[in-house]
Amino acid sequence: MGHATARSSLWMDVERPSFSPSENGRSFDVAVLGGGITGLTTALLLKRQGARVAVLEADRVASGTTGSNTAKVTALQSTLYSTVRSHRGSRAAATYASASAAAVDKVAELCEEESISCDLRRRTAYTYAVDDAELRSIEREAAVTHEAGLPTVLDDDTDLPFPVTGALRLDDQIEFHPVRYALGLARAVHGDGSQVCEHTRALNVLEGSPCRVRTSSGTVTADQVVVATHYPILDRGLYFARLEPDRSYCLAARVRGSPPRGLSINAGSPKRSLRSYGDLLVLAGESHPTGARGVGAQQYGRLEEFAHRHWDVEEITHRWSAQDPTAYDHFPMVGPHTPESSRLFVATGFMKWGLTGGTFSGMVLADLIGRRPNPWAETLSPTRFSPHSSPTLVRINAGVGADFVGDRFAPGQAGSAEDIPRGEAGVVRQGSERTGVYRDEDGMLHAVSLRCTHLGCLLRFNGADRSWDCPCHGSRFDIDGSVLEGPAVRPLECKPPPTRRDR
Repeated sequence: MGHATARSSLWMDVERPSFSPSENGRSFDVAVLGGGITGLTTALLLKRQGARVAVLEADRVASGTTGSNTAKVTALQSTLYSTVRSHRGSRAAATYASASAAAVDKVAELCEEESISCDLRRRTAYTYAVDDAELRSIEREAAVTHEAGLPTVLDDDTDLPFPVTGALRLDDQIEFHPVRYALGLARAVHGDGSQVCEHTRALNVLEGSPCRVRTSSGTVTADQVVVATHYPILDRGLYFARLEPDRSYCLAARVRGSPPRGLSINAGSPKRSLRSYGDLLVLAGESHPTGARGVGAQQYGRLEEFAHRHWDVEEITHRWSAQDPTAYDHFPMVGPHTPESSRLFVATGFMKWGLTGGTFSGMVLADLIGRRPNPWAETLSPTRFSPHSSPTLVRINAGVGADFVGDRFAPGQAGSAEDIPRGEAGVVRQGSERTGVYRDEDGMLHAVSLRCTHLGCLLRFNGADRSWDCPCHGSRFDIDGSVLEGPAVRPLECKPPPTRRDR
């Protein structure tokens, strides 16, 4: 059996253009923070309205969650409508259905209009059940989706190689290559007074007339600013108290025979999301709260075991992971960043369906900034309050408090850096200070402060991704302290590896 050794997304294996960092002092009509599907869709629609737009991306276009998923654009999303209806009611479920269906069509429309070559194909989406309990779940989902206006059909005929007790089907959904699509959007945005800027990390935004965006490359001014960084990097609006980030894991496997052509995901737990790409099976699941304890190679191992159980696997070609925030009331937040904001906008909380949610968010934001009515904007407003979801809000923040305080009293995991084996990490405690130490396969030590640069929570090691992750608000850092995920924008302090002599 072959194995992929690199943790890299299948979708990152592309030739890509380079976009230069921003220049200090440039001025635009709109600055969009984030070069994923949300930011680029927003930017292109605004440019079509006549705006001069700057897209400011901390890394490379589509280097975040846009390039690390199963690449489905679908309005059928497991049993999400039942969840939305229970938290927000039937009106919100209908809004979500209308927006999601429109997003599927918008992706196809932009591909055609901008001549984007991204392997786009129309496919059938399935939510499948493997036992009677899951069957009851999809029957409920069928009723809710019909009420919400989606033409779903109960069926038991899937192309999966294992028995199912039933499935909910929605035809004419989309699979594509997400990075090629995002690069196509970026090419369409760049030029004619607009600019896509890579390696330009936004650090702060000062609202005003105009707004000033402080970046790693200088300052950009703009009349309006859109925060499309997936998880908002600005603390105003208290999004960190209303969002719960999860990590999920993906792999691609070359299998003998034909992998399933449908876009399938189960109704129960653990989640298994499937599609094909050429002769490859793409499989995702094994999610957990960001910063959970005990995360390691078993996240990928359980996906591999599932693939081998149901397919004749020749080789695991890729492994990768993604992060997704979910709002306390299980509904995206799209609109003004705070109740007082007239120039600052945000989109977040896509519940693991960001290619769909990011697209309709771009449609909403383009309307709001263009001062046009939008049928979904009121329901999606970030300034809403959902009283039925208050217990979830309390639970999220109680957990954050427990992690913030509890980890400070936990003992260290290693006496010194010398005790840490190759390929593993440990926490070395020296008085009240904790140092995270990772020893790579070559024996080199990498030591960093464990205080998250966002709000000071203590980080935990993710052995599946070899990263230091924050259990409070989802920031992530690599073994040398560089920021991988926000809301943090500053790297960790690098430290000398603690030795026994230091204790």
